[in-house]
Amino acid sequence: MAQALDPVRFADLAGFAEDDALAAFETFRRSARALIEGVAPSRPGKTASAGLVALAREALSAGIAGAQAARYFFEGGFQPYRLRPGGGAAAAGFLTGYYEPRLKGSLIPSQEFSAPVLARPDDFVALAAGEAPPSLDAALSGAQRLAGGALRRYPERATIEAAAAAGEGRPILWLNDAVEVYMTQVQGSASVELTDGRLVRLAYDGRNGQPYTSIGRRLIESGEIAEGDMSLARLKSWLRANGLAPGERARDLMQRNRSYVFFKIVTAFDPADGPTGGSGVALTPLRSIAVDRGLWPYGAPFWLDAQLPWLEPEPSPFRRLAIAQDTGSAILGAARADLYFGGGDEAGRRAGAIRHPCDFTVLLPRGELR
Repeated sequence: MAQALDPVRFADLAGFAEDDALAAFETFRRSARALIEGVAPSRPGKTASAGLVALAREALSAGIAGAQAARYFFEGGFQPYRLRPGGGAAAAGFLTGYYEPRLKGSLIPSQEFSAPVLARPDDFVALAAGEAPPSLDAALSGAQRLAGGALRRYPERATIEAAAAAGEGRPILWLNDAVEVYMTQVQGSASVELTDGRLVRLAYDGRNGQPYTSIGRRLIESGEIAEGDMSLARLKSWLRANGLAPGERARDLMQRNRSYVFFKIVTAFDPADGPTGGSGVALTPLRSIAVDRGLWPYGAPFWLDAQLPWLEPEPSPFRRLAIAQDTGSAILGAARADLYFGGGDEAGRRAGAIRHPCDFTVLLPRGELR
């Protein structure tokens, strides 16, 4: 792993004693329950160590109900290690934010709802880490099974969208436009109010395995939008102003991101719960993070220390314990995470403003050697 781990004391973590340890513990306990009960992750990651499994069992049996006891649990069971990306001089990692869009949609196409959300195709094969055949990239999360049984890299976004326009594929729901479909894919889920008033959730059900490209970064690099002006709202506005039909600028830009996400509809869920992350547990706002699943196991606690515009437009200290419960194709590297902000437009506004340096401290089970 290309970073150094420096052991530190909990007393060295500014703000740790003031953080809501019980909220962090309740989030950790969700991961603990999934780990012990064998909940299958939708995106398998690094195997949890024996030490983390033991602490998961302890979390489920400890009967912790107060902040002080929760803090003692973390301090007694874990040793904090500050990450130094690259293994050289101390340097911050990088933190972004994500959220769950709340949209309107329809189970049948109409003039208002014309952009299809596609189900996972029958020829799609989900691959866990290390399952890809030698002829393919070992990191692939999905592939296409041919008639003879052989696997190949799944087609990219432009090909999938062209096939859907030709009547192929299985649309499961329609949204207002291609921008909402694209952003739902980037965020990994959405709650959707149907035309009859019912609420359903679009849940991640596979990714084609093609490389992810940030179209926001492309617009910044091309000078279309200044880096200081970039936000989720500004990006959506640019896309809608520059043509969503095949061959138009916005559509071409979105197709430069070859990655494509398929979804399934979930009808039975508690709207108070967040969407299910890659680990198989419901996400908790400002406590759940997406990490590089090839480097960190789900359930690992991280202390985050950054200056973020998470409450107001002006940055303020963000210091709290978060739990690795999700992953993402753009989340690569040990000191890299995506912080879940919750659902709705306000959560989206705040999440879209997060692209900031962050000091990461991972909590590893005491006595665990790396």
